[in-house]
Amino acid sequence: QVVESGGGLVQAGGSLRLSCSASERTFSDDAVAWFRQAPGKDRKFVGWISLSGGTTHLVDSVKGRFAISHNDAKNTVYLQMNSLNHEDTALYYCVTGGVYDGKFLSDDDWGQGTQVTVSS
Repeated sequence: QVVESGGGLVQAGGSLRLSCSASERTFSDDAVAWFRQAPGKDRKFVGWISLSGGTTHLVDSVKGRFAISHNDAKNTVYLQMNSLNHEDTALYYCVTGGVYDGKFLSDDDWGQGTQVTVSS
C-alpha cells in the first residue's frame, strides 16, 4: 500500500512536488509509477522509476516539465511537476510494480490519490 501527498491548488505555470510513501517500511516492488485521472476520464500513465537503478520513463506530454526521483533514506518517490497547465488537473496516484521490457506492470492496490488543480 502506498500513500500520496503534496497535491493542491496552483496557478498555471507554477510547480508542485508530489510524494509517494510506502505504508510499510519499504516499497514492496522494484518500481513505482505515477498515474493521473482527470475528471470524467480514465486513469492514465504518467511515468515510472526503477528503485534499483533509478531509471525513469515519462510520457511525452510531461517530458521536460515533470521529473520522478527516489529518496532511499526516506523510502519516498517524488513527482516534481513544473510549468503546470490546466490539462494537468487530475487526481494523481502512485503504485508499485515492475518494469518488463520497458513497460510498467502492476497488480498492487491503489492509494487514495492526491488532487492537483491548476487554475488558469
